[in-house]
Amino acid sequence: MVDSALADELTNSADSLKQVSVLRVRDGEQTIAMDVIAVEVPVALEYNGISHVVMLASPANLENFALGFSLSEGIIQQASELYACEVEATAAGWLVHLEIAAERFMLLKERRRNLAGRTGCGLCGTESLEQVTRCKTVVSHRHHFTEAAILNGMHAMQNLQPMQKQSGATHAAAWMTAQGQIECVREDVGRHNALDKLIGVMAEQKQDFTAGVLLITSRASYEMVQKAAIMNVGVIAAISAPTSFAVELAEQTEVTLMGFMRDQSYVVYTHADRVRRD
Repeated sequence: MVDSALADELTNSADSLKQVSVLRVRDGEQTIAMDVIAVEVPVALEYNGISHVVMLASPANLENFALGFSLSEGIIQQASELYACEVEATAAGWLVHLEIAAERFMLLKERRRNLAGRTGCGLCGTESLEQVTRCKTVVSHRHHFTEAAILNGMHAMQNLQPMQKQSGATHAAAWMTAQGQIECVREDVGRHNALDKLIGVMAEQKQDFTAGVLLITSRASYEMVQKAAIMNVGVIAAISAPTSFAVELAEQTEVTLMGFMRDQSYVVYTHADRVRRD
C-alpha cells in the first residue's frame, strides 16, 4: 500500500515525459503510433551567483536534486547550510540558483571543478587522482535488516516508477524502512541524479539515513557508493551488478553492498552481517 504523500510524489513526473510520433515495426508490419519518451534537459547549478556544474537530468524535483547534489558532493555538510533554492526555466534549459553559507562557498571556490555533462561516469572533470577517493567516511552503525524486508522492498519498488513504466528510459532510487515499506522514490534519466533527488528529499524531511536501506534500479557504481557513504547509509541494494571500484569503496567505508536483487536471490559483496536471514 502506498501512503498519500508518496502517491502525490509519484504524480509529479508528468513534466519529465512527452509523447512523440514514431514508426513502429512488429512482425514485419509498420504502423504510425504515439510513444512516450523521457525528457532530458540541461540543468545548471549556480552557487551564490557562480555557475558550478551543468548536468543532464529529468526536469522533475529539481529542488530535491540541488540539495541532494550539494550534500552528496560535500559542497554543504547539512541541509541548513542551503539558505535558498530557486528554479528558473530558460530557453537553454533549467537554472537552479542556490544560496549557501559563506564558509561553504569559500571552500567550494577553492576546489571548483568543471563537471559539465556528468551523466555516465563519476570522474569527469576531476582534476587529480586524490580527488577520486575523497570519501573518508566510515559507516560505523550496524543496523540490521532482514532478507525478506529487502526483497519485498525491491519488489514493491517496481510498481512505484511511473516514468520507467511509460518510457523505459529512467532509473530510480528508493528509501526502504526496516519493515520493508517504501517511503520515498525518485526517478531520473541519470542514476546518480535519481539518488541525489532521493537524498535531497530525505534531508529536507529530516529522515534518519542510518535507519533504512537504499534501493537502486541500476548497477552499483563507485559514485553511488560514495554518495551513500557520505550520507551514512549502511546498506545499498542494487538490481544489477557493482563494479570492482564500488566493491572496494564499500569495503573501505563499511557499507553493505548487495547486487543482482531478484525474486528470492541476491549477492552480498561486502559486510554481509547487516543482512539477516529470516
